[in-house]
Amino acid sequence: MSDSKKVKMDLNKNLYNKNIEQKSTRQGYGEGLLEVGGKNKNVVALCADLTHSTYTHLFADAFPERFVQVGVAEQNMASVASGMSAMGKIPFISSYAMFSPGRNWEQIRTTICYNNSNVKIIGAHAGVSVGPDGGTHQAIEDIAITRVIPRMTVLSPCDFFEAKKAVLEATKIKGPVYIRLARNNTPVITTEETPFKVGKAQIFYEPKNHAEIGIIATGSVLYNALMVVKELDKEGIGVKVLNLATIKPLDEKSIVQLAKEVKCIVTVEEHQIAGGMGSAVAELLAQKHPIKIEFLGIKDEFGQSGKPEELIKYYGLDQGSIKKVIKNLLK
Repeated sequence: MSDSKKVKMDLNKNLYNKNIEQKSTRQGYGEGLLEVGGKNKNVVALCADLTHSTYTHLFADAFPERFVQVGVAEQNMASVASGMSAMGKIPFISSYAMFSPGRNWEQIRTTICYNNSNVKIIGAHAGVSVGPDGGTHQAIEDIAITRVIPRMTVLSPCDFFEAKKAVLEATKIKGPVYIRLARNNTPVITTEETPFKVGKAQIFYEPKNHAEIGIIATGSVLYNALMVVKELDKEGIGVKVLNLATIKPLDEKSIVQLAKEVKCIVTVEEHQIAGGMGSAVAELLAQKHPIKIEFLGIKDEFGQSGKPEELIKYYGLDQGSIKKVIKNLLK
């Protein structure tokens, strides 16, 4: 049995059930941080006055002597964490992604990445599905500004379990890591047993017949892609779905292999198209296996206020929009 088939069996058995369990990736982070805190006394946490919003309160309540509330001072938080790292600690710093890595990008670049500091940066409330918080709080540029920095690992988990595992794996990496999280509850796609490894992409859906289209998705919008391809499979349209939880370093082998099997690649992300996950995929395939690519994401716009489902639809990341794009590609 192939690895892809094994992964498929390890997905949530209720994946296609309307009553699928929903939990947030930020909660996955909080529970993962609590777990690694219990295992490693060098793990410390810092937060920029958003302890409950980022679920860092779970760690703070359990290990108050290892928690620092820096207040609304994201630049200081990054610099303090770098200093703690130099003393042998493993700091996790958390805030809204708009403010960290947004507001403190230079400190992350110079005090953390330039020094290869062992700091883990948690950007919560990323993407347009933050909803009513509006464009000022919706980080849809964070993948672009983090993946461009040397030595940075960039992770974008698709659900609660992947977020928790991302924290556990990040602790094992010697160097800076950015983990992108969502605010709202999203479908639990994977399980505790689903394999997760930094730098390894996974096929989450294989059609009954030959795949004509390959979808590469990251983050919680992966769920919409999985729902669409199931419907298309019934119509005789084969689409294979690759979950790209690690945006840097890319799993070049899996991406190129998918591109060789299909006629076209569709990238799906809750982020600006420019500089995002799709751009990273395009950069790779332009060198290794040129192929037509359709990019689904935010098209050079700011976010706006609205219900999460309204905004996902407005920006063309809902199931109906994804399905329409795939059918148009096959005409």
